[in-house]
Amino acid sequence: QVQLVESGGGLVQPGGSLRLSCAASGVTLPFYHMSWFRQAPGKGREAVACVSSGGTTHYIAAMKGRVTISRDNAKNTLFLQVNSLKPEDTAVYSCAAVPRGGSFCPLTDWEYSYWGQGTQVTVSS
Repeated sequence: QVQLVESGGGLVQPGGSLRLSCAASGVTLPFYHMSWFRQAPGKGREAVACVSSGGTTHYIAAMKGRVTISRDNAKNTLFLQVNSLKPEDTAVYSCAAVPRGGSFCPLTDWEYSYWGQGTQVTVSS
């Protein structure tokens, strides 16, 4: 049974940083595309970044330069480092997984099979 559990969210001041984690069980990361999405209050879910089963990373243009997605295959954990946080980054951040090979990971939510419950990130002074 696949389970994804996010952690690392919280309240942070503008300009601060956070490292989000997604502990995966029932999956072997090198065989899955993994991604981070976020959903702000009153808005739809949007992609932030993904890492393909082959290890290639992709970022949305709006976040490029401020976020880094990575994974630790030995610990079966996905990470998202977010820097220079802004109030508009306030959202629930969720990780997602889909068993698929290749170097291109999708940035559309409907392509992902498994989801975590999310972790709240609030950026405020």
